[in-house]
Amino acid sequence: MSLPADQMELTEEEIRAHYDAAGGMLEGFDHAPRIGKARAEAPVERSPGVARWRRFRSTTPGLVTRSTARPEGVRLVDRIEAVGGDDPLVSPVEASVLHGLRRALAIALAMGEGYAQQTELAELKKENLAGSLPRDKSVAFSELLAAESLIVLSVFANATAFLLAGQAGEVSVEVGGVEEVLTDNALLALHGALWELDQSIATHAEDEGRLVATVLAHAEALMERVSLRAQTAPRLAPFTGANYRVEADDFTIAGFTASRRARGSTLTMQFKKPHQVVGNHIAKYQAMKLAKMLMAYDFERKLNPFAELGGFIFTFMGDGMPGTGKTTLIQMMAGLIHGYCEVAGYPFRYQNLSTESIDSYQGKSAQNAKAFINNVVDPNVIGFGTIDDIDQLAGKRGDRQSSAGQLEITAVLMESFAGANTVVRGNCTFGMFSNYPENVDDALRQRAGARFLVDGPKTRDDYIDILALLMGKNHDIPLGDHALYEAQEIKKAVAASFESHSKPHEDGLLTVYERVSGDIGTLDTIAKLGTYLKGIQEADPRFTGRAIKNITDAVKVRAMDFELPDEWMEEPDLFLFKSYDEKKGMIEELRQPITIEMVIQEINRYADSEFRYADKSDEVAIEKMVREFGITEEAKRRYVESKG
Repeated sequence: MSLPADQMELTEEEIRAHYDAAGGMLEGFDHAPRIGKARAEAPVERSPGVARWRRFRSTTPGLVTRSTARPEGVRLVDRIEAVGGDDPLVSPVEASVLHGLRRALAIALAMGEGYAQQTELAELKKENLAGSLPRDKSVAFSELLAAESLIVLSVFANATAFLLAGQAGEVSVEVGGVEEVLTDNALLALHGALWELDQSIATHAEDEGRLVATVLAHAEALMERVSLRAQTAPRLAPFTGANYRVEADDFTIAGFTASRRARGSTLTMQFKKPHQVVGNHIAKYQAMKLAKMLMAYDFERKLNPFAELGGFIFTFMGDGMPGTGKTTLIQMMAGLIHGYCEVAGYPFRYQNLSTESIDSYQGKSAQNAKAFINNVVDPNVIGFGTIDDIDQLAGKRGDRQSSAGQLEITAVLMESFAGANTVVRGNCTFGMFSNYPENVDDALRQRAGARFLVDGPKTRDDYIDILALLMGKNHDIPLGDHALYEAQEIKKAVAASFESHSKPHEDGLLTVYERVSGDIGTLDTIAKLGTYLKGIQEADPRFTGRAIKNITDAVKVRAMDFELPDEWMEEPDLFLFKSYDEKKGMIEELRQPITIEMVIQEINRYADSEFRYADKSDEVAIEKMVREFGITEEAKRRYVESKG
């Protein structure tokens, strides 16, 4: 298989050349911790009278043979094999962990060696060994050693988490932050990481399930710590400027970004068909389109043509009163994507960020939110992430009722959805849902590129359809004079819904629209549309440049106002399995020109939602203040009476 142009191969020969060194580190080495503190070991229960056999004793000269009870002696082979208790044989799980760690160490050492060869580090090491290192090269030598240390630590942790992901179960372990991150040289850095891993296993791994969970948690914590250190470290460009691939493991190294195994989540939700979503025509239509857009993602190029051409919805917000169908919309969209992925053989990962993610432990809420984001954006899967009741989950800055955990989640979501490092590949989308969007932080809400108004059934036909749907078939009541689900015919309903936005719905926005139209006439040029946008900003200062970007993105979506044909999803060879350039060309042929009507409708749709949120938010604030004033006045009255 040929590699993409932006990837370099880390060959099997290069990796296996370091197997002996990697195995030796697992068998044993000395390490005196500099930063980390030794932890208490978890008790290991043994049956009375049963001796513990040593399954493996190294004969390699120079390796330690002392007990692991001494904090400086590290024998991970013995440590991991001891998890099995009295069984003298190595279990499959223990063997998998040891093989995974050896493989990860070998990959890290190979990557470190490659970095040294790419830079002047290899030559400087030789000169230093010979005692002839020039004095003016000492700073560069130290910086290069530190860079190599960070690289091998990151690759070791990344590869460990990737290779052992398939062993993960339902058990989770909290190992805390890693401390023994040393950057003197690559070997010492790995010794420090393995010493601390040994400490974590001794403390937390009481059984095989917790062994795997501990190793994975430690690897994740190490990756995060090293990634932070790398942000300010020099001389890392040769590593971060290229992507590497280990073909045998399907493992990609892209700088300090975690590479996750392409495993989909097992969905247990009850899926809904599109006709079971009554009303909500625009929201349903856009959700159906988005489900098919995701399937255009190219796993080799790691990019979706829709993301390149414009019109891909990375984040959206669905708002509406309780009971209007937000959960049903989620079930419909997840069901569609899941079905398409099954046909194509693509891994699909769905995750929901719930209120259980809020933690009183400082920083833990942010970790939970970041893990949620990372799992969904994984470029090796098709991802769908939802945040239900986001007004309860993410705190509103400046609101005294928001907890520290809620504010942490807000910060993570804002940075992830439209931060400096946000990369939209087009393999995933995030939906934020709320009954009270006015309680969502303004800046976070504006990071929702599209707005889905989930207003439920509206017409007489809608109410007949939903009644018939929910009644089921266990009755003999006649339907009467009604064409069941005809009103839910999507194209007809959507056309009417879009047309209705030719004028604003909210009174405040309608006033602005009529005033601007009265002053400058029909909105038929970019200059006049810009005047209208300025008028909206004068009425609502929160209507900023980000709002304009969201509107133009929505217009581009309208230019893609077509559904990929169903047969393209049913027969993958027609579209899904074609090359990136072929898919891009097929999409371009379906694209429509942007019209003035589209722009006006999308301005009104977006601005209507902002005015709706602002009006509700202001009204809620006023009602709260009125209530507080009333309580204050009543307290004064009672106080005066008590003194009288």
